[in-house]
Amino acid sequence: MSAKRDYYEVLGVAQDAGEEDVKRAYRKAALKFHPDRNQGDLDAEGKFKEATEAYSVLSDREKRATYDRFGHAGLQGGADFSGVGVGDIFSQFQDIFADFFGGGGGGGGRQRRQARGADVRVDARITLQDSMRGVKHEIVVEGLAPCETCRGSGAAAGTTPETCRHCGGSGQVATQRGFIMFSSTCPSCRGQGSIIVSPCSSCAGRGAVEKQRKVVVTFPAGIDSGQRLRVPGQGMPGPNGTASGDLYVDVEVEPHADFERDGADLVTRESISFLEAAMGTDFDVVLPDGTEVPVSVPSGTQPGTVITSHGHGLQRIGRRGRGDLHVVVNVHVPTKLSRKARKLFEEVEAELAPPVSRRGIG
Repeated sequence: MSAKRDYYEVLGVAQDAGEEDVKRAYRKAALKFHPDRNQGDLDAEGKFKEATEAYSVLSDREKRATYDRFGHAGLQGGADFSGVGVGDIFSQFQDIFADFFGGGGGGGGRQRRQARGADVRVDARITLQDSMRGVKHEIVVEGLAPCETCRGSGAAAGTTPETCRHCGGSGQVATQRGFIMFSSTCPSCRGQGSIIVSPCSSCAGRGAVEKQRKVVVTFPAGIDSGQRLRVPGQGMPGPNGTASGDLYVDVEVEPHADFERDGADLVTRESISFLEAAMGTDFDVVLPDGTEVPVSVPSGTQPGTVITSHGHGLQRIGRRGRGDLHVVVNVHVPTKLSRKARKLFEEVEAELAPPVSRRGIG
């Protein structure tokens, strides 16, 4: 009989390797030499047993300390897997194979992953004023809500759900077929891990009832169309009193009659007279949230000129500061002139120097 290889060499780890390193190395070896992947390959089966034997020692602190001090002789044959069947290995290491190969492992102290309620998505329309200020609105959610009679447990008053005896509360049962461990939903509790013996009369044991409810949602300043808000725990209630899902709110900001939005910037248009454009003027722009922003138009302003007021746009989401306000100036040119007005314009034109060229400003 050939001498046993060093356990550290078998798993390909250093002597000072940590527990996670040992576990990771065994996972790699177990996946590579797994009997189901190497059917009929006795060499692979032997290496699988060899890796399992090494892991059984190096994953146990006391055995590892003994092995480090005395080698194979110190274990006195207690970790010899050469004559052990692969099925026995799966049975002995059920928990770790459940981690590696996706089995449920009905037992071994492993806790069932808690179920949770379904998420809910709703649409919400807010005004540009709401987006500028930030606002709280009530959103109506229709669907299941926790039963008030049993407080979501599904059990009648004075009783509680009982742990499923078939699966021990894990919600999963494991069966072995040849070399492979299979995990399936417990048929007794249908994966819940508990059984309601005396159902609540109000909800028939579901733990929830159909109900319309209102949820207060906070819309932060600067929120824009297409963005989504998450409200934790305001979705559908979970089964048997477990955690509720989340509420997702898809936001749409209504168009405004006087302002357009470009990210965090606001764009508006203001009309001034021909004389105001020539001489200059001042006016206030009233924002959707009621803020008055003074705008100064310099003399000689041309149609289409954009005047920017920094920091008077919307709040930038996730960043400091606000966007800008852009005022596009439109110059109103009169289409009809009285005789007196025409004469006055002729006098003004005569005073302008140099004259305006028809191909541009001369």
